[in-house]
Amino acid sequence: MPSIKVVNMAGKEVGELALSEKVFGAEVNEAVLHTAVRAFLMNQRQGTQSTLTRSEVSGGGRKPWKQKGTGHARQGSTRSPQWTHGGIALGPKPRSYKVNLNKALKRTAMFSALSSKVAANEMVVVDAISVAEYKTKAMVEMLAALGAAKKALIVLPEVNELVIKSCANIEGVKTTQWNTINVYDILNCDTLIVAKDAVAKIEEVYAR
Repeated sequence: MPSIKVVNMAGKEVGELALSEKVFGAEVNEAVLHTAVRAFLMNQRQGTQSTLTRSEVSGGGRKPWKQKGTGHARQGSTRSPQWTHGGIALGPKPRSYKVNLNKALKRTAMFSALSSKVAANEMVVVDAISVAEYKTKAMVEMLAALGAAKKALIVLPEVNELVIKSCANIEGVKTTQWNTINVYDILNCDTLIVAKDAVAKIEEVYAR
């Protein structure tokens, strides 16, 4: 069973926490991680790009010149794709990029992502993350004390507006709650900072 040190916001060790083997000590499955990240990025696409075909652009209702005898190539409309301001041939049209993953694959990907952070010593557990007022400086000092790299993901046990807004102006720092974390954000950060209570809630849901 893996274990991790618990520190306070000043970076001082205040205890040790035993982690769930199933959630934080799983074998990392890179193929599943790739599938999960690809699905996440595909699902972010709106698929609203659209171009006008020759039947949708305005104009071109009359044959530009007669079929024969002009020396020109035959043309039926000035809105064919080869004409300036003509329609677009084979251009993109609105479509859905949605990718669905089954529940088992999602869980395996989450276990692999969390376990990879523990194995790489890129996860930090803080006994409590809170501030008394909206203060970016307090969160910057916490990140410095924890030795957090440029890109950090802070996982909270519940919505805390003071913490969220205090981190809003810090470049590379993202806050989320334990029930809204995703594989992409976990892998995309250099340091995963998790509140102790959030760890307990993650294990409660995923370890059963």
